[in-house]
Amino acid sequence: MAKSPSNSLRSGCLAFCVPFPPAWLTNPCPCSVVDSTLFESYTEGEIRQLISTLVERYSQSMNSGGHELPLFPKPGNRMKRARARLKPCALKELEVSVSELGLGYESDEIVLFRYCSGTCETAVRNYDLSLKNMRIKKKIKKEKVRARPCCRPLSYDDDVSFLDTYNRYYTVNELSAKECGCV
Repeated sequence: MAKSPSNSLRSGCLAFCVPFPPAWLTNPCPCSVVDSTLFESYTEGEIRQLISTLVERYSQSMNSGGHELPLFPKPGNRMKRARARLKPCALKELEVSVSELGLGYESDEIVLFRYCSGTCETAVRNYDLSLKNMRIKKKIKKEKVRARPCCRPLSYDDDVSFLDTYNRYYTVNELSAKECGCV
């Protein structure tokens, strides 16, 4: 007895919208039919366009911090992702407009924003271990305390000056990090 596939099965077999062949509605295991007949009604150019679009979307999602599964998972990818999160505290930089900084200024001028990013696992001290233990034992409750060091600026670049969209001159201090460390 043939049953019609559910919507979840249809969307599980295909990650994109294409018209389903008539066999799709009658076959109890539609993916085997779709695998062999799906692209027969499309030209080679259309198939190439579809594949390039899918590859482009995949690479964009991965470059923008997406967490999609890889197309061809390799053994050990989970460990590689875990190690990638443990990058040491370091100085990074980004070119942004003054308006994008979120300080309330309207300006199209571009500044080099340096910031600190990374983990500080190697800088754990006795204080951090003791604090973590006190939190586990519920000796310290409901307080905002961190039981490990944070990657923060140790010093800041020179002041940044710019003109806003109304031609007013501003100077902002301690905007960009100069040196990073674990504190």
